[in-house]
Amino acid sequence: MLFNSLSFALFFIIVFILYWFVFGRNVKLQNIFLLISSYFFYSFWDWRFLSLLIFTSLVSFALGNQIGKSGNIKTKRTFLYFGIIISLGVLFYFKYFNFFVASFISLFSRFGFNLDIHTLNIILPLGISFYTFRIISYLIDVHRGKITPANDWVNYFLFVAFFPSLISGPIDKAGMLIPQLEKKRVFNGDEGVDGLRQILWGLFKKTVIADNCASITNPVFDNFHHLPASTILIGIFLYTIQIYADFSGYSDMAIGTARLLGLNITRNFDFPFFAQNIAEFWRKWHISLTSWLTEYVFTPLSISFRDYGKAGLVLAILINFTLIGIWHGANWTFVLFGFLHGCYYVPLIISGSLNKRKKLTKGEFFPSLSEFIKIAGTFLLVMFTFVIFRSDTIGQAFALYRSLFSRSILSSPVFDAANVVEHTFIFIVFLFIIEWIGRDGQYALSDIGKKWHPAVRWSFYYATLILVFLFAGSDQQFIYFQF
Repeated sequence: MLFNSLSFALFFIIVFILYWFVFGRNVKLQNIFLLISSYFFYSFWDWRFLSLLIFTSLVSFALGNQIGKSGNIKTKRTFLYFGIIISLGVLFYFKYFNFFVASFISLFSRFGFNLDIHTLNIILPLGISFYTFRIISYLIDVHRGKITPANDWVNYFLFVAFFPSLISGPIDKAGMLIPQLEKKRVFNGDEGVDGLRQILWGLFKKTVIADNCASITNPVFDNFHHLPASTILIGIFLYTIQIYADFSGYSDMAIGTARLLGLNITRNFDFPFFAQNIAEFWRKWHISLTSWLTEYVFTPLSISFRDYGKAGLVLAILINFTLIGIWHGANWTFVLFGFLHGCYYVPLIISGSLNKRKKLTKGEFFPSLSEFIKIAGTFLLVMFTFVIFRSDTIGQAFALYRSLFSRSILSSPVFDAANVVEHTFIFIVFLFIIEWIGRDGQYALSDIGKKWHPAVRWSFYYATLILVFLFAGSDQQFIYFQF
């Protein structure tokens, strides 16, 4: 059930009406109804994996209470490790088991040993990487004393399975969402309108930008051997825009949907393509994952390695970003993708500018020349690593690089549907202009138009909606569903 589908629109309209007008007077009933709705939403994909979601919720809820009740440090730690092992074990089995078996077989075959071991026919449950990290952060925070264990299983199960963020995040923290679930919620008209506005912008990014980009980039990556380098370069650029518009579009729709239900979930993007260095990019890109790994992986590692100075910091960064790569999927391409981004940090660490934040000049319509050069440089660094991210194998990625860096870079690009490419570029320019103007807000449209005459403001919204209906590309599954 995609956010941009008719089935989801009908589902959410029913949920919205019952949530506010039937169960609105009782928080407990609202939460039970939301939990049932979330389970129905998940079952719409494959009901068989609902039992896995409930099982992991039940085990982590029980372990969280045991961690909170125990007065013995060793016992607390035992329950914590048990919970982490179970959560990561389930994730490993479904997401990484075949990857490690295939890598093991490949390694031995290089030395002439043919092992009679076979991979399993395993289906990856949707959202497992997201709700697993949600569960682990809950257990760690309870162990650290940052939060108290959830005393209501309905609230906790809903925290794990809340349908707007269940499939592709954001990765919410229990300390943020559960207190909201415990309080009475009253519908706020202004918040509702703002939520609809955010959904509209996310819908535009997904259907008009990402899906049209996909119709261009998929043939380029599938047939790059037969295309001029100029076409490949445009394909790589469009894929970079595609993955941003697809994922941030999902996040906008998830956040907007949650706001219509009176709940605030984690912001996941902060205009990352306006970042002036790679560290700033990752503070703005997939924020919930970056902050999760910073808190639970990088910070402990940097403390452990602090005696080694900058070398220890480099090692912590490389491990952290390699894990970011592995989180995305069971493929060596993702490992290399994360490792390269870690390597991008090395010059910042050596120069001592890792934590220096570069703010764009406020109130200026155009960036300064210095800002533009840094923004463009960061974008290019990111763009060329997305070649590896998009490729099926590392060999394919390097073959694509070889095709890219050739004399045909100066030839005219070739596309089957030139008109689609033209209007897609026009929409991308529109995207960048709107996001640049609205870069100081929580999302692009949050502050835009508030001072405009209502007729102008609503005309802009309706025009954006018309673009969605007229120029939406063919339905494409959200990219991050595969993770």
